[in-house]
Amino acid sequence: MSKINLLEKTIGSGFFTGFIPFASGTFGSLAGLLIYNIPGFENPQILISAIIIFTFYGIFLGTKFELVYGKDPGQCTIDEIVGMWITLLFLPKTLLISAIAFFVWRVFDIIKPFPIRKLESLNGGLGIMIDDVIGGIYALITMNLIVIFIIK
Repeated sequence: MSKINLLEKTIGSGFFTGFIPFASGTFGSLAGLLIYNIPGFENPQILISAIIIFTFYGIFLGTKFELVYGKDPGQCTIDEIVGMWITLLFLPKTLLISAIAFFVWRVFDIIKPFPIRKLESLNGGLGIMIDDVIGGIYALITMNLIVIFIIK
């Protein structure tokens, strides 16, 4: 059985949000939003770099989490963080837009439109991460349309 060290557990569980006994995905997404609010983090070079690094590290960690906790475990919320960051990419950093983005992201993560639910069935960390990456892209497109046509 694979062991998860404290650093891996901290990052993989989104600063332990994955161990909250209810709505761990929502709390993981909130952790992603809080990190995004670090001054300068919204810079596309920083945000895209973080998305890439955490996606690949999330695949590695997700595989370890599955070995310890079972298929697509709620304890692993690094995928929610990455999905939240993708949703926020290229958006103006305002409280209103961040709040709307949070809810749009959660809707896509919960309803999992095609082909997201199918991708979720992949084994290991790839299955854990890929559905949230694609869901984040859907939410990113939706948010950009909201900003262009509604918020302006």
